[in-house]
Amino acid sequence: MTEYQGSFGRIRVFEDFLGAPDVTTGGTTALTRVNGLTQLAVGAPTLAQTVDEPGGVLSITTGNTDDNNVVLYAGPFKPADGGCVIEARFKLNSITLGAVFCGFTETLATTPVMPAESASGTLDLVATGSEVGMLFDPDDTTDIWKAVAGETNVAATNAPTSGLTAVVADEWNIVRVEISSDKGDGSCYLNGKLVQTFPACVTTTDVQHAVLMVENRASAVIMEVDYFFAEGFRDWTV
Repeated sequence: MTEYQGSFGRIRVFEDFLGAPDVTTGGTTALTRVNGLTQLAVGAPTLAQTVDEPGGVLSITTGNTDDNNVVLYAGPFKPADGGCVIEARFKLNSITLGAVFCGFTETLATTPVMPAESASGTLDLVATGSEVGMLFDPDDTTDIWKAVAGETNVAATNAPTSGLTAVVADEWNIVRVEISSDKGDGSCYLNGKLVQTFPACVTTTDVQHAVLMVENRASAVIMEVDYFFAEGFRDWTV
């Protein structure tokens, strides 16, 4: 018998943060909701609606202890079902205190860790499993964005050694990351420009979490998020 596929194969979430978040103190080791997204943290973040900017903006303040972090995520998605996408618009109040990763990661622990970090020019893929995304880390030698990808701390062979765009405090960035369904290619875009495509960096049958994550360096940092979009496709197999 031919397997029937319903009318809703596309799976997507778009959160514009219109209205106050469900919680004002973020969850640590326990899942909490931030409107249409799920949130985890290390430390006790503060979540609030930004009222001095139009269009819906979520303000996230990390805990004040070094390496406290907050992650917003959706999914998981399986690239083999039709590919997957994340796009988010956000900014940091300080580029000396905050690291950001936006993209996909196969693993996401209840006590979250940054999927990738870069200190003094050395890239470290922290998360187990595969990942692809855009990274900024103020511990690096220069304040630049990097496209990163790899699996279990092995970077993709064509990972760039330097970024293309400087990071500016209190300036909006739009990051978009796509994973193809056929080969698992990962493409990273910053402010509408393709930064890097990593061929076959992800196993297409491995599920991926769409994540936007901020982690502080030394003390609290604020990330404001204008919107978060993620999309994948349904697994219709019996």
